[in-house]
Order: sequence, then C-alpha cells, then structure tokens
Amino acid sequence: MRKSIKEYHTALLVIYTVVLISGTISLTMMMRIMKSTTTSTTSIAVLNLIFTHFIFLLTVPFRIYYYAVHEWELGYEWCKITSSMIHIHMYMSFVLYVIILITRLLTFYKKACQVVSFHRMHACIISFLVWIIVLITVPCIIHFNYGKDHDKNATRCFQFGKSIESVLILNYLTSILIIVIAIVLTAFQANVLWVLYKKHREGCTFQQEFGAQLKSLCFALIMVICFIPYHIFRLSYLNNIKELEGTNEIFLSITTFNCLDMLTFLGRRSCNMCFVGKAA
Repeated sequence: MRKSIKEYHTALLVIYTVVLISGTISLTMMMRIMKSTTTSTTSIAVLNLIFTHFIFLLTVPFRIYYYAVHEWELGYEWCKITSSMIHIHMYMSFVLYVIILITRLLTFYKKACQVVSFHRMHACIISFLVWIIVLITVPCIIHFNYGKDHDKNATRCFQFGKSIESVLILNYLTSILIIVIAIVLTAFQANVLWVLYKKHREGCTFQQEFGAQLKSLCFALIMVICFIPYHIFRLSYLNNIKELEGTNEIFLSITTFNCLDMLTFLGRRSCNMCFVGKAA
C-alpha cells in the first residue's frame, strides 16, 4: 500500500529548516567576501549562483510552513510557484556549475585564447539575457502548463507528478544528461588535481592554481552528491509516479543542500575577512 506523503513531512521539515538556516549563513558570508574580490568571468558566475540560491531560499519558509501544518492555504498559484522554484534552482545551479568548471578546465589546459576573449562584459551581458529569458519564460510555463491537472481547491501542495507524464522522454533525457555531464566533469577535474599534485608534490598546497582547481573539484563533488542521487532515482520515479511521489520529495529536498556550496570559498583568510573585516 502506498505510504502517505504526510509521513514524510517531519523529515522534509527538518531538511528544509537546516537548508534555510545554513544556506542563509553561507550566502551572507559569501556576499561579504565577494565585495573584496575582483570581477572575473568565474566570479560573475558565482554571483549568479548566489542570486539563484537567494531566490530559492525566499520560498523555503513556505515549504516549512506547509510541512509543519500539513495544509496549504496560500493559494493555488503561489503553490505552483513555490513548487517549481526547487526545480528552477536545481537546473540553474547545474548550468552555473558547468560554466565554472569548464572555465577552470579551459584555463588549466592552456586554451587561454578562449578564456581571455570571453571578457567580463560578455559574461555580464550573457547573465543579463539568461535571467531575462528565465524571468519571462518560466512564469509563462508555470502559469499555463505546470500543475494544470492539480485540484485548484486542494489543501495539499507540491504534488504535481501528473504534470510530467506528457513529457516523460524529455525528463528521461534530462536526467541522463545531467548524470553523464556531472560524472565527466568530475573525472576531468580530478585528473587536473592529480596532474598538479604530481607536478608539485608536497608543495602543491602552496600553489594558487591548485587551490582554485580544488574549489572547482568541490563544485563537481557537490553536483555528484546533491544531483546524481536524485536523477538516478528519478529514472525509476518516472515509471511509477503515483507510488513514489513521497520518496521523490525526499530525494528532491537533498538537491537543495547545494545551497551550502559557498562554504567551499571559506578558507582561513576568508573567515577573517568575514568576522574581523580584514585579511589576517
């Protein structure tokens, strides 16, 4: 017999509370650090990542409210927006991780011509265009297609599994693509660190390039830990949406722990900048 989705609410309440508190602290500390860093292509991508996390975290309190009271009384449209934001956050984060990793890999493999020609202005323009497209197309998709089979008067929320039944093939392809890209980029990034280690041995920890590539590996591992389990599970979920809807919410909530990715930037010097206001 299908397990009641309400039985998952306590676990989801704990997960989203932890994500909201720790994610807010992480973003606050990172914003203070970014004030003192130079604006590069990578830092612009990181700023976009921070903005993506920020928008998602604004909707988390509504999830916490729902899982605490077990009823949704904030309106059907807001339910759809809050529900869709977790998916928008995941896919936007993934795209930005890929951009950061590819930029770092191109730099390492001495393809400087591609990296240098991509000026900060280009990165800003692309970021602006991407957000314009997202802010225009996503609301239209949410309004006209997302959750159209859901009961508008229901007191339950975040159960829009029927909405994806008409696009199963697209969902299969998307999940497989994310799994493959995450594994490939992680393998490349691990190889970069291995090459740097063999080159510098014990002195590698003092190399600025090694530190930058290590942070990139952390981003890659975040993709592996937060996104791959969900998308592997999703391949089964798409075959049995009704029975696995509650379990899907648990796996989906795990993807939100990527809000802590900014902690990868917090070395000792960064912490001094946050808490003391100057570098040690």
